[in-house]
Amino acid sequence: MDTVKEIRGVKVLTCGADGARLEGERDIGSFLGDAWAADAGMVAIPVARISADFFKLSTRLAGEVAQKFVNYRVQLAIIGDISPWLAESKALRDFVYESNRGQALWFLDDMAALEERLAPAPASPSG
Repeated sequence: MDTVKEIRGVKVLTCGADGARLEGERDIGSFLGDAWAADAGMVAIPVARISADFFKLSTRLAGEVAQKFVNYRVQLAIIGDISPWLAESKALRDFVYESNRGQALWFLDDMAALEERLAPAPASPSG
C-alpha cells in the first residue's frame, strides 16, 4: 500500500512492495500522478516494483524515468538492494554513483538511508 509521509520536511509518496510496477515509459505517469495527487515532492519506489529492464541501461528506461521526474520536479528514490545488477554492469555502477551525487534520483538500501539522506546538512562553523 502506498502512503504519504513527511520525512525531514519533504513530503514523500512511499510506494509499498505491492502495486503497479514501473515496467515502461507509459507507467511513469501513474507514479507522477500519484505524487501530484498527494502533493509529494518525492516518490520512493521499492526495487520490487521496478522492472529488471530499468537496470539494463541499454533499454533506456532508467534515463527516461529520470528525465521525466526531473522535468516535473519530483525527486525519485529507488529503495532496495540492486547489487545483482550492479555486479553485471560498470555503466550502471557509474549511473548510480552519479545519480546519488545529485538531488533528482537516488538509489538507497532502505528507508532509513532515505531519512538520513534527507537530513539537513550540518551548519558549517563560521570563522
